[in-house]
Amino acid sequence: MADAASRLRSLAEQVLGVPLPVRVRAWDGSQAGPPDAPALVIHNRRALRRMLFKPGELGLARAWVAGDLDIEGDLYTTLDLMAGLVWERGEDARTLVQAVRDPEVRAAVRDLLKLAGPPVPPAPPREEIRRPRRRLHTRRTDKRAISHHYDVGNDFYEIVLGPSMVYSCAYWEDGGTLESAQRDKLELVCRKLGLTAGRRLLDVGCGWGSMAIHAAREHGVSVVGITLSQEQAVYARKRVADEGLTDRVEIRVQDYRDVVDGPFDAISSIGMAEHVGAERYLEYANQLYALLKPGGRLLNHQIARRPHRDESAYEVDPFIDSYVFPDGELAPIGTTVTQLERAGFEVRDVEAIREHYARTLRQWVANLEADWDRAVQLTGFGRARVWRLYMAASALAFERNRIGVNQVLAIRTPESGASGLPLRTRVWNG
Repeated sequence: MADAASRLRSLAEQVLGVPLPVRVRAWDGSQAGPPDAPALVIHNRRALRRMLFKPGELGLARAWVAGDLDIEGDLYTTLDLMAGLVWERGEDARTLVQAVRDPEVRAAVRDLLKLAGPPVPPAPPREEIRRPRRRLHTRRTDKRAISHHYDVGNDFYEIVLGPSMVYSCAYWEDGGTLESAQRDKLELVCRKLGLTAGRRLLDVGCGWGSMAIHAAREHGVSVVGITLSQEQAVYARKRVADEGLTDRVEIRVQDYRDVVDGPFDAISSIGMAEHVGAERYLEYANQLYALLKPGGRLLNHQIARRPHRDESAYEVDPFIDSYVFPDGELAPIGTTVTQLERAGFEVRDVEAIREHYARTLRQWVANLEADWDRAVQLTGFGRARVWRLYMAASALAFERNRIGVNQVLAIRTPESGASGLPLRTRVWNG
């Protein structure tokens, strides 16, 4: 009988219909596959049971988070090699059904079931969010989803994000550092919003306060920052006090739907709209429009996905939904622009900066890996592995144009039609 690695590799290639581009190293010490290729390391039989009882991305993710499955070699190279076989195919039930109709594949599956051990599905890792079926994007469920992602310890986020404490795409130039790139991103947002002393800014999803502090300190505006995360709010308030800006910056734990003290001269929403949900997006756009003065500007910085020919076929990524951003949804940039226009906004500029996010994510992964032991101590082995996998996979997704990120500048244009923008807002090089 063949060793475990050879048997596993043979089954995978039969089901997928293509050669497996990585080595397989199994718990019995056996290896199979190209000797110079990175390896999927299957530490125990439980990893097989996870993948058998939940085929596709979620089963692989459970095995990774639990430490039953690992990667030997460069993480990015391995994920890139595997993307076309797993992540881009998704839960391809038709391919699986067609493969299992093959007598040889059925025999291999029976062999794999024996190899996997007791036919009992392992419990999901404790890091996987468990929730009953419910209405999405109510105030209560949104707060719970935000807490799952953001309330994992400010010390952990300090490791990943570095001193800037900005959890969104930086704006890079050659030779820049993460901190300088994040500063440049905040300044870019301020310039697009036309912030000047005495104006009033609403920062929706203010995180740890970086945008609010930068806008108040560098541009003299008064800022209301809102977040649903208690831990973020405590941290942001301390930073505001340390900067001596308590007279100009207020940090609230508040849902955007509950803000009633407009109007504001400008609104920034940086990396928050992904949590709003498709069903609520027009409500979100309407609320921001209502909170702006005529002539006021919105800067909406948001991740976007590629459109589907049939948009009803869109499904939230199961790993991201279960471990990273519960209830988060991505929309194509065209859908976002349409919803903003339906709310009454005049969309004046869309800047695509996806390459910047790929570079940002790679730096966050490097920060995490450089202080791995402390990160595990702070947040746990499984959660640290969640963050490492999702950030590395996301970096590749941005690099390969599977997802993008855009800054949309929109205006509540007054009845006069005067936008308040200069005739030329961009300087192009090359």
